Amino acid sequence: MRAPAVRNLCTLSALFRSRLTRNPSTKVETFRKPSSEFDLPRNSSRADLVDEDGDSVQISTLLCSKQDKGSGYDEVDHEEKRKSAVGLPWMPDLCHGKLLGNRKELVRERKRKWIFKYSSTDRLYRLIKLCSDKLGTTQTVNVLGQLGRKAGVEEYNALIKVCVQKARVTDDEYIALSEMSKAFHLFKSIRDCGYPLEEQTYDPLLRYIIDMGLVQEFQLFSDIIKAENPGSASRLGYYEMLLWLRVGNEEMIRDICEFITVDDREDTSALRVSYLMALCESDRKMQLLDVVKNIDIIKLLSAESIENIFQSLGRLHLESVAEDILLDLRARDRDADNISNFIVSYAVSIPNLAVEDIIPKVNNMHGTLEVLPSWSSYEKLILHCCGLDKVGDALDIVEQMCNAGFYLSTDVLQFILQICEESYEYILVYRIHSILCRYHLELNGEIGRCLVHFCVRIKDFEGAYKIIGDLEEMNFKPTTNMYNVIMAGYFREKNISGGLRVLKHMQGANVQPDSQTFCYLIQNCETEEDIMKYCEEMKQYQIHPTKQVFMALVKSYAACGKLEKAKQVVLELKVQNKSLIEIKSVLVVALASHGQLSEAFLVYEQIKKAGHNLEPKAVTCLIEELIQHNGELDRLLLLLKEVNDLDYWVDGCFKVILYCARNKNLSSAILLFKQLKDKFENDEMVMEALFDTVFSVIAASESTHLQIGLDLLWAIKNELDLMPSRQCLDFLLSACANARDLNNARLIWREYEIAGFPYNVLSYLRMYQALLAAGDARSARLMLKKIPRDDAEVCSVIISCQETYSSVDSVGEKKKQGKSKGRKSKDLNTSSSDMCSL
Repeated sequence: MRAPAVRNLCTLSALFRSRLTRNPSTKVETFRKPSSEFDLPRNSSRADLVDEDGDSVQISTLLCSKQDKGSGYDEVDHEEKRKSAVGLPWMPDLCHGKLLGNRKELVRERKRKWIFKYSSTDRLYRLIKLCSDKLGTTQTVNVLGQLGRKAGVEEYNALIKVCVQKARVTDDEYIALSEMSKAFHLFKSIRDCGYPLEEQTYDPLLRYIIDMGLVQEFQLFSDIIKAENPGSASRLGYYEMLLWLRVGNEEMIRDICEFITVDDREDTSALRVSYLMALCESDRKMQLLDVVKNIDIIKLLSAESIENIFQSLGRLHLESVAEDILLDLRARDRDADNISNFIVSYAVSIPNLAVEDIIPKVNNMHGTLEVLPSWSSYEKLILHCCGLDKVGDALDIVEQMCNAGFYLSTDVLQFILQICEESYEYILVYRIHSILCRYHLELNGEIGRCLVHFCVRIKDFEGAYKIIGDLEEMNFKPTTNMYNVIMAGYFREKNISGGLRVLKHMQGANVQPDSQTFCYLIQNCETEEDIMKYCEEMKQYQIHPTKQVFMALVKSYAACGKLEKAKQVVLELKVQNKSLIEIKSVLVVALASHGQLSEAFLVYEQIKKAGHNLEPKAVTCLIEELIQHNGELDRLLLLLKEVNDLDYWVDGCFKVILYCARNKNLSSAILLFKQLKDKFENDEMVMEALFDTVFSVIAASESTHLQIGLDLLWAIKNELDLMPSRQCLDFLLSACANARDLNNARLIWREYEIAGFPYNVLSYLRMYQALLAAGDARSARLMLKKIPRDDAEVCSVIISCQETYSSVDSVGEKKKQGKSKGRKSKDLNTSSSDMCSL
């Protein structure tokens, strides 16, 4: 929870209560019969529901971004822009004429977009959040109505969740008050529409109020919920207990604990369970022990609630209590599978207990109680190991589970594969494949694709084919995606012949290629004839081209040197704007990377003239190509402003900073550094890495670049109020050596102490090099004595420096007496021979 110290909780509480008092529309008594209309208030003040709506916003801004309002190289069709968003097609037309009927590709594209027929709550939440951010709460409800989808419980729940999230992240109590007021009005609208106030509706708001410690506000909303849904009274006890624990009301906590243990009426059992479940989430060890020892948990609690108690006992290290309860459960013939689950729930909840210790503890507790592990306890252990990235241990448990006669579910197997992917443990594919074959586990297309993908990632293409063959023997038909993964791997390794052979394997296995297959094939064509051949094969398979296929055509024609053909692909397309801009962006990259920078900028200007923005990747490509051609800095800065993706912007910004450093344009470099600081002010590692790379370029450049490096150093300290990293100083010291600049070398040497960096071997070596390069042989000898000589590579660097700057040393020594010269030569030769012997 975010609760900054600057926020005055009492002020927020008082403001909210006063707001409810003086605004009659928020009183519970004003609720009337359910209404089908969304008559939310439209007048606004700073704390009103619709204060962010402002001017009227067209629905088209929601369904069609700024990029989606025009197409082609020519001017925008203004008549098309005035169409109602409701009349716009759901998906861009990616095909020509008759290809619009390609339902399979349409479904695939819809999965990448937001749609109202959602398959998960998260997708709906992202959509509602986007609408709310752009339009405001009221307009979002109106938009849903205009699109023919009446706002239901899920939509209202998502809006309440958005309001609560905004209140959590703000430091302004008035904004927090405004968001709470909106949530209150949404509660009212839910009631007016005849929907019940269920837990998924009020949970986010109550948890926020609890986190803020707002007791009176909690009572207000609790009364509303109880009035609308009397059956929720017992469940609200859970949130009430959380509130008293949060604010530390010891008297109420003591009274509730006494109520749990003393009151044994049947009609209060649900409320007592709710209180107990909240207590289990706290760190109140003594209160929990007192309650657990004085109630009959088998009589009062369900198996799920008992599991929560064991999780709490594990978290609080109450092993003896857990063992006593387990023995009691076993003596009373409680279901053995449930006891096994309780054991695992307890063990995995113990803080900082390694997997290597959890498994023996679980086995010992099962042995003591004389129960066998259950299917669900095995899977719970597997998921816990995967959550700790211990996939090897998880596979050990899988084998134990299978040997015990249980089968692993496909969901858990997919989770294991997902963790392997995230932790880059592709080598485990062989063990997973062996387990699948030995125990004949159930498979699906995604599992098969992952196995093949892992083999490809470790460049074992023969192993990938073997997996496909083994799966066929298990009566599992290979999918197109499995072969596509192999094809993509071959092409990624520039093995064109291997990639082409995949298509023959698909034909031999009677597996139909899809648009992605031909996308890979077309993109890796070496001649125009090959491109045409695969286009014809697509027609024979009746595969309709998608956006990705058109992009592949542009790239392939450009790679074959047929830039006019690449442009023709875009000119002949009749697709919706968003897809067209993405395809044009690929064309811009293709033209720029093949030396046609002026043509690339021509396409870019046409896109801008039509009111659209180039894709971020294409903009950074233009920046890179313009830098290589020594383009104008003003143009580079304008291009950088158009990048709206943070990762691409950082990449482009870094390139422009390097360009400024090479061309000694300090002011622009400092301006860009300030922008980087604004974006990464809380991430010192990112800033340090960027600074280090810039100074490394300065160190490797000509000696004339030293001054801008020094100016950048002072700007980092004085204007950006940042301390340079050790690497920055190391690189600048090397630059001083390259420039043979003794004064600045001594200046940088003092900066180590100012920055608090102790001198190390590398800093001594660099300063030794700078002193030799500047001809200060006496200081160089003194510095040499400070360098440890126990590393052969360090000795090699020292000898190399002496050989490189020997001419400088000899010139300096001619000015000294012969005796001094002989002593110096002896010292250096002795040092060199000693270090060579190392």
